[in-house]
Amino acid sequence: MSGFFIKQMTTLPFTGYVFLTVVLIVAILAGFFLIKNLTKLVINSVLGLLILVFVNYFHVLEAAGKPDIPLTPLTFLICLFGGIPGALLLVLLQLLNFPL
Repeated sequence: MSGFFIKQMTTLPFTGYVFLTVVLIVAILAGFFLIKNLTKLVINSVLGLLILVFVNYFHVLEAAGKPDIPLTPLTFLICLFGGIPGALLLVLLQLLNFPL
């Protein structure tokens, strides 16, 4: 009766080890590409925010007779998620008198 409660150890066949190795390699590669792309997204976001600050600090839009872009949570999020294209979109919208 005591043998009934003893767990039996099972061994994986060779194909199981191959499958686990392939899954591990795919997971490592996916993590590498995610970190690589995440770094690009962070750099793009920081550059977009720097463009927005640069445009406001040096009053670039006043040369066109327009007011500076207000730093609101909406404009911050547009630059954060849009990066450089988001900052350029905000400048274009401000030049076209579209208030944010």
